[in-house]
Amino acid sequence: QVQLVESGGGLVQTGGSLRLSCTTSTQTFTRYAMGWFRQAPGKEREFVAAISATSWSGTHTYYADSVKGRFTISRDNANNTVYLQMNSLKAEDTAIYYCGQGSEALGQYDYWGQGVQVTVSS
Repeated sequence: QVQLVESGGGLVQTGGSLRLSCTTSTQTFTRYAMGWFRQAPGKEREFVAAISATSWSGTHTYYADSVKGRFTISRDNANNTVYLQMNSLKAEDTAIYYCGQGSEALGQYDYWGQGVQVTVSS
């Protein structure tokens, strides 16, 4: 069973930054896409960002419009870790953030982390 463990959440003021990390136990990390999703209280889980599996052409990244230009997703294949650098945080970014692993960056995700709380105070 693949396990994903997130870290890096916390409380930050508006305009601040946080970096989330997600480490997976999968043995073939480069073959999988990784994504970040979030769920705010009373709302459905929504897509935040994703990064494709590593191929000969490199990787591709995807972002929700609401975070484009502020968040950056990246992966460290040597350490089976995906990151989400979050800058210029807004109160509306407050949510539980989940890391997912799947075959396609914009497809279905098969494994999920337990989630990490991000709270942005105004």
